[in-house]
Amino acid sequence: MMLILLSGGAGKRLWPLSNEARSKQFLKLLRQASGEPESMVQRVWRQLTAHKWTDQVYISASKPHIDLLKSQLGEDVPLIIEPQKKDTFPAVALAATYLHTCVGADPAEQVIVMPVDSYVEEHFWEKLQDLRQALLHSKADLALIGVTPTYPSTKYGYIVPITSTMDSQDSFSYYHVASFKEKPSETQAKALLKKQAMWNCGVFAFRLSYLLDLLKKKGLPTDYEQLLQAYATLEPISFDYEVVEKTDRIVVVPYTGYWRDLGTWNTLTEEMNVQTVGRVYQDGDAPNTHVINELDIPIVTIGLSDTVIAASLDGILISAKDKSHRVKDLPLEWQQRPMYEEKRWGTYRVLHYRTTTTGAQVLTKILHIFAYKNLSYQTHQYRSEVWTVVEGEGEFVWNDQLIPIGPGDVLEIPAGTKHAIRASTDMEIVEVQLGSQLIEEDIVRHAMSWEEILLQVRSSGSVSDGQ
Repeated sequence: MMLILLSGGAGKRLWPLSNEARSKQFLKLLRQASGEPESMVQRVWRQLTAHKWTDQVYISASKPHIDLLKSQLGEDVPLIIEPQKKDTFPAVALAATYLHTCVGADPAEQVIVMPVDSYVEEHFWEKLQDLRQALLHSKADLALIGVTPTYPSTKYGYIVPITSTMDSQDSFSYYHVASFKEKPSETQAKALLKKQAMWNCGVFAFRLSYLLDLLKKKGLPTDYEQLLQAYATLEPISFDYEVVEKTDRIVVVPYTGYWRDLGTWNTLTEEMNVQTVGRVYQDGDAPNTHVINELDIPIVTIGLSDTVIAASLDGILISAKDKSHRVKDLPLEWQQRPMYEEKRWGTYRVLHYRTTTTGAQVLTKILHIFAYKNLSYQTHQYRSEVWTVVEGEGEFVWNDQLIPIGPGDVLEIPAGTKHAIRASTDMEIVEVQLGSQLIEEDIVRHAMSWEEILLQVRSSGSVSDGQ
């Protein structure tokens, strides 16, 4: 049995902390039992590790999430990279062809797919074995997990079972599925509960051969490289719409434990065991009020209740808890460049951006590079850069020359210059970019690891083997 975790999302409902580059699953707002902060994806990975699942897991992610996943889960986390975001059906199809072509998985292999940010109890992972058994025993094409509702929610999709066809084995039970209902009205939701309908938590299983046969019927390649080349032509559509709701033989395994979709500030703050994060000062009376502050300036609250305040370099949100989900419907500029990003080597935040009277663009960043981490060996075509080392020590490579650096050093990097840096201790650098285009895509990487970079430096004769 193999497990595919889907890492997607645009981050609109948890604005301003979440954005295209840092979706909700990467926000470190939860707490381990020790009090250590962790993100949703770190929580899921920790649970999978405890249940010895990680050897069978692959994460399907888009390119902007690669650095974040490696930073939070480790360099060796197994990834299947989407060349572009295309919703869940293309992502699952690409993952299936990867298992088939690159991993060599048996067509009879059972594959479970679920969101990477599922907020569940520990015993939920045992339910995945029931899902596997239900798929085997029923000979259905798809098996889903349905969560027993605790109230008539209008935010979730529902799975309506054929209650007369419950099949109960020694250790698990399942129903055949009659129909689906996506985000009903409250009246409809109450009626669905009377039919013993369950919330659709986005967890499903199939035999690999089933999906490969489905791709053939749709005229799509089952070879990974071929599907990768055709990926841009695929329609962006959800797996639910494209597959689940068009499949006749489906069963659902009921789950009665705790499950939450932490997709809004209202639901996320309910699982935080602290009321404030960052520089926050509250008076003594702040019931059900949470403040998350990523800025360097303080936020002071007086006499607030049932409120969420979230502040980042992208903006500030002040909202009643029960209305916070409406932020995704506001006419904000969702495509603006992120002002803060977490990378595999550290983090950066944008301090200032403007266009001069001559048309040149100027961008100022603060880079935080973790000890023993490095930036790739790279060049830029459209911009020059000036780095000023504020704190920490490390090594700088400039056109195959290795230079030790420390506080106060100023590093000038004209366009077209090969450059890289490695921190010996935690470093802080002020970076000023100047050019006609200041975009993340303006980068050519010549090497990624520090070992590869030093090989290039040594082959040029700029450093001895002893260095």
